[in-house]
Amino acid sequence: MTKPKALVVEDTPEFVLFARKLLEREGFSVVVAEEGERGVALAQAENPELVLLDITLPGIDGFEVCRRIRAFSDAYIIMVSARVEEIDKVVGLTMGADDYVTKPFSSRELSARIGAMRRRPRGTTAASHLRVFGALAIDPTAREVTLNGEIADLTRIEFELLDLMTREPRRAFSRSDLLRKVWGGDWLEQSHLIDVHVANLRRKLGESASEQRMIRTVRGVGYRFDPP
Repeated sequence: MTKPKALVVEDTPEFVLFARKLLEREGFSVVVAEEGERGVALAQAENPELVLLDITLPGIDGFEVCRRIRAFSDAYIIMVSARVEEIDKVVGLTMGADDYVTKPFSSRELSARIGAMRRRPRGTTAASHLRVFGALAIDPTAREVTLNGEIADLTRIEFELLDLMTREPRRAFSRSDLLRKVWGGDWLEQSHLIDVHVANLRRKLGESASEQRMIRTVRGVGYRFDPP
């Protein structure tokens, strides 16, 4: 049986060794890039299931690497940094990362995060028929969203949030509902993840928190989809 591949983009030898051992223990075949451009090239060549990506790299930084990889890959991306600033986490998630961990962290923590992501389905089990709401169309089978006839460039998480909410229009989903259904039960204390990804989704649908048309904030609860 072919092992799933993991790509480590990191220039610190000690962390490369740590990550390689952990990922091999998790059943991955591991490839390593020590700088950003090489990381993008290996992501294209190797088609990894998982990318462990440091922010501080020679050449282009991890944010740019994440943005480029997300343009062609649906891999799970975990960004890693010694920096603890909240803005770094927000930028990483905006670029399409699935998670962000801060050094130092334990092998148990990283294993748990990887396990939670891999239990999250990469596809969707939603009904396959096209859902149309005015200028917005969601095709669960093709995993494609169009707005005014133009394809919306959504990340996997953004698609799954929209897919979930449009299955039950006007249902108010709590943040814990969305975390459980999209991320899995291990993420229930990470409610800020929902807010970041909903903000990104709104922006791509031409909305904002102050101009809510389809994705409505339900105060004290979470979010709902209102058909136009």
